[in-house]
Amino acid sequence: MTRPALQADHGDITREPVDAIVNAANSTLYGGGGVDGAIHRAAGPQLLTACRELRQTRWPDGLPTGEATATPAYNLPCRWVIHTVGPNRHTGQTDPALLRSCFVRSLEVAADLGATSVAFPAISAGVYGWDAAEVARVAVDAVRTSCPDGIELVRFVLFSQDMLGVFQAALSVAGD
Repeated sequence: MTRPALQADHGDITREPVDAIVNAANSTLYGGGGVDGAIHRAAGPQLLTACRELRQTRWPDGLPTGEATATPAYNLPCRWVIHTVGPNRHTGQTDPALLRSCFVRSLEVAADLGATSVAFPAISAGVYGWDAAEVARVAVDAVRTSCPDGIELVRFVLFSQDMLGVFQAALSVAGD
């Protein structure tokens, strides 16, 4: 297993020129607020059509928490959007293994697609109520220990300076 380069940057994930961006989706895959809504708006209506197709075929009951699936990126600068559903602390989903699974499964899907670069948001650190430092620690550890071969770059793209600082601290502790 080759270790990818890890970065944390302040920015807008919908503008990332990587092979795949990860969407912090809800289980319906139909868009929502935050990162999910921004990705759907930037990708255009074809993304919703592709997500509806996934719901009709592969995920009729919705995408389970910790699982990941991909669609084309349409109007985004990347090639694919990998959708994952983070655990919601407010509903009792407090197991860090569920959060870790979001990162690991997203990387596995990216590798299966042939992606070499992936951008992640801070999955579950927003309205899903997870502590940002715990999300950063779990994310960095998952990438460092479970990243499939072929992924050369993983970038955490954070919308706020505060979140960027948390992820930079986690990378520093991890030695990246």
